[in-house]
Amino acid sequence: MKTNSFIKSDLFILILLAATKLTLHLLTNNQYGFHRDELATLHDARNLAWGFIAYPPLTPFLGSIELKLFGTSLVGFRFFSALSQSIVMVIAGLMAKELGGSRKARIFAALGTGIGILTLIQGALFQYVAFDFMWVVLLAYFTIRLLKTDDPRWWLAMGTVIGLGMMTRYTMGVHIIGLVFAVLLTPTRKHLKSPWLWAGAAIALIIFLPNLIWQIQHNFISLEFQRSIHERDVNIGRADGYFTDQLLMANPFMLPVWIAGLLSYFRESKYRMLGWMYLIPVTIFFLMQGRGYYPAPTYPMLIAAGAVIFERRLATLAPKEALRHLTWNWVAILLGLVIGGVLMLPLAPVNSAIWNISYAAHDNFSEQLGWRELNQHIAKVYHALPADEKARAGILAGNYGEAGALELYGSEYDLPQVISPVDSFWLQGAPAENIDVLIVVGYSKETAEKYFNSCTLAGEITNQYNVVNEESERRDFFLCKGLHQPWSELWIAMQRFM
Repeated sequence: MKTNSFIKSDLFILILLAATKLTLHLLTNNQYGFHRDELATLHDARNLAWGFIAYPPLTPFLGSIELKLFGTSLVGFRFFSALSQSIVMVIAGLMAKELGGSRKARIFAALGTGIGILTLIQGALFQYVAFDFMWVVLLAYFTIRLLKTDDPRWWLAMGTVIGLGMMTRYTMGVHIIGLVFAVLLTPTRKHLKSPWLWAGAAIALIIFLPNLIWQIQHNFISLEFQRSIHERDVNIGRADGYFTDQLLMANPFMLPVWIAGLLSYFRESKYRMLGWMYLIPVTIFFLMQGRGYYPAPTYPMLIAAGAVIFERRLATLAPKEALRHLTWNWVAILLGLVIGGVLMLPLAPVNSAIWNISYAAHDNFSEQLGWRELNQHIAKVYHALPADEKARAGILAGNYGEAGALELYGSEYDLPQVISPVDSFWLQGAPAENIDVLIVVGYSKETAEKYFNSCTLAGEITNQYNVVNEESERRDFFLCKGLHQPWSELWIAMQRFM
């Protein structure tokens, strides 16, 4: 009886919808190859620590579990990120339920969230962004439960996801600021006297503490990294179009829905706190010149509220008009799925018409091509070296994608040690002093000659599709010999943030 009851429940329907999205990702995530960011995370997953230069430790930890379960399968390595974005759909439906929505509103909220531009992308890649997205959505759900029940024990759940969020991505700190000001600006400030709030804060701190200690031990190196990356992003225009991105991020077809949801939060004093939890982070990210996708996890709570508002609006209309509006709502979902899927899912053959459309929109797929060719090009040069030079040879990689790809596939081509002064690779320390024959990739000749006595052109990096990406833009790689300084001194000067 209980099983039949569950199958008929709204929760089962939400899980079924989420499982459908998960299945879609599992069926399509074997296209192309590893993204350069995934290759960096693969390296970190094999070298677990309580912190990394580019991000906190939770994502590499999850990656290490996937490596144990699935090896280096593309689909396997992306399983947890795809699962996280499916879970987000369920949470969005549950938020609509807590806000008073019927089954239709809950399904609409789940589907409206599931077609979000970022959630489609993050189901197709293994990046910390996927898990950060889930923690922020969970924080919103627990906040709704707190406001609806007025039960202060929900602060414990909120503190837990804040701690996990901080162990995933430091931008959770912006959402914490949004939460704090949302409390101060609304009647929820009465909870400042509650021991449950402070217990939740203590839980968050305890969860985050190992990474905080790691940062102290490493002189807060991640702050230096963040400053460097932020300066680069601003200089190359990645922070441009911030507000335009907000119109697109939740899928353009959901624009009227989330705007209605945002307005409803401010109209209803009980849930006004959630309105501030959107506006404050969006404003902070703008003032910080953050990238347009940073506030993306705040949109599911707006879509959930908007779905409830649309449902209430339909109830006031005449039957024919209500049917017309309802039809347009579902058409919007369908169009959003089709267009978003074509652009953001790895569906199309490389260089096909659909591929070219998605390639014009973003570089997530182009940066998955050419890694085996990179190994093949370098292997050709390495195996042509005299035996005495082979014994002293290494490969110097100028970015984490190259380093990760050479580390992943190098054994297949019998390649020597991969050396890279980029991000977490740099933390592995300087190579042995006897390594003085380097195949150098990812550097200009002028830069390479700052470190080595002689550098000659060794070849060009290409990929079989002739797709322009970061590797093909800097094609030349070099054979360099002799060190200007000992590695122990060079290593400090060579450090790179990317």
